[in-house]
Amino acid sequence: MSSTQIKPSESETIQASESPRGNFWQILVRRLTSIEIIAPLVVGVLFLVSWELFVRWSNTPPYLLPGPLLVIQTLWRDWAILLPALWITFQITIVAFLAAIVSGVVLSILLTLNKWVEYSLFPYAVVLQTTPIVAIAPLIIIWTRQVLPPQSSTFVALVICAWIIAFFPILSNTTLGLNSVDHTLKDVFQLYNASPWQTLLYLRLPSALPYFLGGLRISGGLALIGAVVAEFVAGTGGQRSGIAYQILMASYNLQIARMFAAILLITLLGIGIFWSLTVLSNLLLGHWHESALKREN
Repeated sequence: MSSTQIKPSESETIQASESPRGNFWQILVRRLTSIEIIAPLVVGVLFLVSWELFVRWSNTPPYLLPGPLLVIQTLWRDWAILLPALWITFQITIVAFLAAIVSGVVLSILLTLNKWVEYSLFPYAVVLQTTPIVAIAPLIIIWTRQVLPPQSSTFVALVICAWIIAFFPILSNTTLGLNSVDHTLKDVFQLYNASPWQTLLYLRLPSALPYFLGGLRISGGLALIGAVVAEFVAGTGGQRSGIAYQILMASYNLQIARMFAAILLITLLGIGIFWSLTVLSNLLLGHWHESALKREN
């Protein structure tokens, strides 16, 4: 009895020969050449070219408006000064952001599980959010210096100021997500006599994940803004000074190119934080949530 051999078709052979690395580079090239990348790049290049041409043709002095090329040259020349300052600001941002995540999630869970806690504390969270940070930052700096040693009091005060700004988006978004549970699923959990903690762990928290991640993307940028604003108010110099202090000193000395270089670093840091949180959101939601699923038109 002769055995028959089944030969793979040509399409199957081609698919089998394609390596994962080849697929990766194809996806990367397709992504980099998409309209989502090309369109903002074209607009940005046109804006920078127009800016540089305007500065050259109008003979605008650098202490009023430096050109993009001068800003890049200044950034390269003063890199050793601006990068350590940016690192200090980044540390303040990360610590405040993590504190906002922990405190926001914990308080959101308490507000969801106990309505009395929600009625008692949520109005004060709104008051904390609506209070201008510029008005209370000097008080926070003075109070922390009365409690903590001078070496750490300024850093803690700046973290508190940044935390105040970054805290509320996580609290409000997470609380909204925890309360936006499908009533049918909630009735099923009640039918099987699930405890409040079981409902929280297996129903409320997964349902609130998209809201929480949306709050993260807002809070990450606000933490950076809060750190910079707090540094402006504190006005502290020395080795522990952040990027905002470098902007202040550059403006006082009419080093506008250095000021633009520092602002460029802050902008790039903010874009990096938002992009990182967007990637995290896509990784956690990309396989199941409608906001991250990509469908062909």
